[in-house]
Amino acid sequence: MITLTDIHKSFGSTPVLQGATLTAQRGENLAIIGGSGSGKSVLLKCILGLETPDSGSIAVDGVPLTAKTRPTFLNDFGMLFQSAALFDSLPLWQNVAFRLLHSGMPQPKARDIALRKLARVGLGPETADRYPGELSGGMQKRAGLARAIATDPSVIFFDEPTTGLDPIRARTINALIRDIVAEAGATTITITHDMSTVRTTADRVALLHEGQIAWHGAVADMDAAQSPQLKHFMMGPVDAIGTDMR
Repeated sequence: MITLTDIHKSFGSTPVLQGATLTAQRGENLAIIGGSGSGKSVLLKCILGLETPDSGSIAVDGVPLTAKTRPTFLNDFGMLFQSAALFDSLPLWQNVAFRLLHSGMPQPKARDIALRKLARVGLGPETADRYPGELSGGMQKRAGLARAIATDPSVIFFDEPTTGLDPIRARTINALIRDIVAEAGATTITITHDMSTVRTTADRVALLHEGQIAWHGAVADMDAAQSPQLKHFMMGPVDAIGTDMR
């Protein structure tokens, strides 16, 4: 569904993406992993049009994403941001229904949809008129997930969905993502360094290393993979840890 071909992107003299090529199949849950600064977020921003690649191409269903075609794509996607990114000045239901309201949907209908989406992520109607600052981090993340699915998109992006959560809440969010995506049949791309998120939510995984896809394959094949970059990422730099602890 989404095809990235030979994507290059530099900032000044610093190369970030150096020929990244990757495909997300329709209905697939794809996880992109990699160390901090490996270019995961930049790759996502290139898909969304927030950054322009220096070279390479991005296509959706075989149609190149351009200034003319990208709006159609953006009308059919949802996103869960790393920090939930809720609007502090809006009550929860308006955060969830933000896109619906700005498309001209009447408030009563938008609120009804928002309440249903909040219920789907385990937040009751009593939370609808509360403000983000009145919620825990886990509740904010749930609300962000409700907003991501408010328009029933066919493509959903997850940017570090469990960052800042304790292990129990992280498992809860991962389970919600897995179940909701299965229900919706959406194509998803998840950027994460959390291997529990990968194992819980993804069908296939791609490792971004030095600006290129160093390994990709089924999640079930990760442990037996012979890629040194993947092994290093999964196991961690043991020598460096030992040095740091001295």
